[in-house]
Amino acid sequence: MKRIALALFSTLAIATSGAHAVEYNQVQAEKSQIGFGYQQMGVSMEGAFRQFSSQLRFDPAAPEASSALIEVALASIDTGSEEGDEEAARKTWFNTQDFPSARFESTAVRALGADQYEVAGKLTIKGTTRDVVVPARFTPQGETGVFEGSLTIQRGDFSIGEGAWRAFDVVANEVVIRFRIVAATQ
Repeated sequence: MKRIALALFSTLAIATSGAHAVEYNQVQAEKSQIGFGYQQMGVSMEGAFRQFSSQLRFDPAAPEASSALIEVALASIDTGSEEGDEEAARKTWFNTQDFPSARFESTAVRALGADQYEVAGKLTIKGTTRDVVVPARFTPQGETGVFEGSLTIQRGDFSIGEGAWRAFDVVANEVVIRFRIVAATQ
């Protein structure tokens, strides 16, 4: 009888612990943002993308089962000037006519401790895909959670800046992508 009661209690405990899993999967786009920073003629420049879509599944208790997919509308770039936005859309930069979006799709998530994670995935810009590892921090805030981090890429790896812009003397090769994604539980 003790064995049956113990088995029943263990089964109930396992079922109950699964019921407490929290999955953040409702991205709140209006509270989220994707930006970037770079150097132009030695001066720090900042910008952002006004439109992106994302799908997210994240359970802090099982990060290895998480997934993320983010697609950025490259024509939604905000460089701080209309002229800059138009230039960035041209063939020599993002070529938004042929490549309207950039895409990140996770392949693995690894917990590092203290709400820090590494998100491995594939980043595709202008038809070129590269493996990347994105360091991220997750901060739970009740029914919502905030994912923040940054990733440094080399624009030359994705042919961002062709022709006369291929050189890195005016616009640096290094670009830092920053993100803040807010998601709620169901």
